Amino acid sequence: MNVKKMTNYTNNVKAQELWKTLYLCAKESPTRRFHALYDKIYRPDILWEAWQRVKRKKGSGGVDGQTIEQIVSEYGEGKFLNELYLELKDRRYHPSPVLRTYIPKEDGKKRPLGIPTIKDRVAQMATKMIIEPIFEADFHDCSFGFRPKRNAHQAIARIRKASKKCFWVVDVDIQGYFDNINQVKLMKLLEQRISDRRVLKLIRKWLEAGIMEEGNIRNTVTGTPQGGVISPLLANIYLNTMDRLWEKKFKHLGELIRYADDYVIMCKSKQQALDSIQVIQSIMGKLDLSINRDKSKLVNLWNDIDGFDFLGFHNRKLPIRRKGGNTLYVMAHIPKKNAMKKMRAKIKAYTAPRNKLYLDIRELVKGLNRILQGLKNYYLLSPIAKRWLNRIDWYVLERLTLFYNKKKNNRKKHGNLKSVRKEIDHLLIKLAS
Repeated sequence: MNVKKMTNYTNNVKAQELWKTLYLCAKESPTRRFHALYDKIYRPDILWEAWQRVKRKKGSGGVDGQTIEQIVSEYGEGKFLNELYLELKDRRYHPSPVLRTYIPKEDGKKRPLGIPTIKDRVAQMATKMIIEPIFEADFHDCSFGFRPKRNAHQAIARIRKASKKCFWVVDVDIQGYFDNINQVKLMKLLEQRISDRRVLKLIRKWLEAGIMEEGNIRNTVTGTPQGGVISPLLANIYLNTMDRLWEKKFKHLGELIRYADDYVIMCKSKQQALDSIQVIQSIMGKLDLSINRDKSKLVNLWNDIDGFDFLGFHNRKLPIRRKGGNTLYVMAHIPKKNAMKKMRAKIKAYTAPRNKLYLDIRELVKGLNRILQGLKNYYLLSPIAKRWLNRIDWYVLERLTLFYNKKKNNRKKHGNLKSVRKEIDHLLIKLAS
């Protein structure tokens, strides 16, 4: 496999054509099982595109310690991809255990992540590119997470639209979803669409690869490692069973809106909401999953007394006074408390390091603007959100003033705010504007 030849595929035209063909075939025949897929996984253009996607996402290395930077600068992209190509083609490929790491959660606990090796990530990405269009043809409109051309804002927009007629919300949290997926049932769901035993064996290898934690390898009998490239797709395939059942038999109870393992049901009446809870508990039981009762709740949206958190937003109907003295309650999406905390932490992490003091404050602002633009793009969904984002704008100014005074060795840490504002106000991106 020649890398120079593969660069001709950088525009991934052939990969897109294959994706479209598989999608249309699957859409045309909902019962069709695909049998000749494995040889497409190690196709040079597919492997090259998979490598490009993994490289763009960056990320750390797995249990073998090999990083993306080492592959690019030392090992060689051509050598790396040629080896993977031959291993897949000759069916000598065997995945390594995922490296277990933990990231903090909102409740103070830690979320486990499994980090595959770079080689396994590329192989998973190539496989995902081949099987995703087949299952994408089966997915329902209520699902928005980790799907092509779908995002969190679309899920929030669906909530806003449904809230005009729905006044009760069933907010559901699944207990340890990624760690509790039944692997046997997941493989049966995959077999409904894929008959190529080589592809199924490849996916089973990833599920059974095990987890390395503190130098010890632990075998896994349930779950799919959260952090793997193919895990979000497998998670969607598993919960698509719930989507299908709801759309077919229980849609009259309310509107299901799902983003990966987070979902809500928008209902018109309390009775429908209570019935929805019973149905969801039954479906979760069939999938060998359980609901986190501490985080799941029933919410009344009639006024601004209560709301619910979803995808980083606190969703609540807030009053708007209209001409004539009438009050209209409109669904608002504002950053939730923990999201505000994370924004501050992200800004502090960028401005606090002492090695940043060598930068001119204007250079610091340029780098900070990239962070602020991302936050603004995500959280500024409505004029109401400006009231909360304005607090972050003031926090940014405080952090820059602190930076300015440290750089000038001023004893008053929070003095000179007006001077700093005058110097960088026209350069700084404002979240609330």
